[in-house]
Amino acid sequence: MSNKMHVKTGDTVVVISGKYANGKEKTVGKVIGVSPAEGKVIVEGVHIVSKHVKPRRQGEPGGIIKTEGAIYASKVMLYCPKCQAGRRYKHVRNADGERSRICVKCGESL
Repeated sequence: MSNKMHVKTGDTVVVISGKYANGKEKTVGKVIGVSPAEGKVIVEGVHIVSKHVKPRRQGEPGGIIKTEGAIYASKVMLYCPKCQAGRRYKHVRNADGERSRICVKCGESL
């Protein structure tokens, strides 16, 4: 399995398949965390799970909290703000030699 990921922490992505892709209205969120070893990402507002937390210090409350769970990275696609949709991207070298990601359809920098 490859450890290379097509998304990074902080990217805006759209969920394209599975339980959290809501048909016509796309689920868009920011990537909170990336796990290349598992091939999973944590997206803000997607796959909310209940987590049982034990109090660790005296006076700290325990209980059930809601948090985001991991989903497979293959189910998300980079979101282009100009196209307002999930798009493929390509890498282009700038004049100073730095690589940047560009939307294939509109040419907007992601």
